[in-house]
Amino acid sequence: MSYNLHDQTFDKIDFSQKPLIKGEYENCLFTNCNFEETNLTEFKFVDCEFRDCNWSLALLHGTVLREVKFNGCKMLGLQFETCNDFGLSFSFENCQLSHSTFFQMNIKKTAFRNCQLREIDFSESNLTGVIFDNCDLAQAIFVHSILEKADFRTAYNYSIDPENNRLKKAKFSVLGISGLLDKYDIVIQE
Repeated sequence: MSYNLHDQTFDKIDFSQKPLIKGEYENCLFTNCNFEETNLTEFKFVDCEFRDCNWSLALLHGTVLREVKFNGCKMLGLQFETCNDFGLSFSFENCQLSHSTFFQMNIKKTAFRNCQLREIDFSESNLTGVIFDNCDLAQAIFVHSILEKADFRTAYNYSIDPENNRLKKAKFSVLGISGLLDKYDIVIQE
């Protein structure tokens, strides 16, 4: 028998002390909750929103994330590539995702807005149409990634090798062009 919960609100609950019951959560709102180092293996979150929650180092093996919104969340060291990829879709706003991985993931059209994405691994991922709006991408790894139509116009601190990634119709600002030339060790001045 599977546990299903719909249209519920969870506020200020520390799930690292009192674990969330394994099951399917649909159209639920989680605010100021702590999931740090919790095991979310094979949980299902559909049309849920997480506001100001801590997901750092949570286990996501087979976790379903469909139409999930993360806002103001701390999500350090997550391995998103272990999530269930069927119907996977999420967005991130004002989140700290540093040291997390999206290795070999298909996350087309995902929106990252005002996020800290330092030392993220996007290697071999399909990032077609992804929006990096005002995101810090310092030491983020882009190797054999599909970045076609991705929007980097307001992103900063990125270093992307055009020879090792697909960049057709990707958008960059003039100020960010140096992030495409890092490997050449040249000096660019205004």
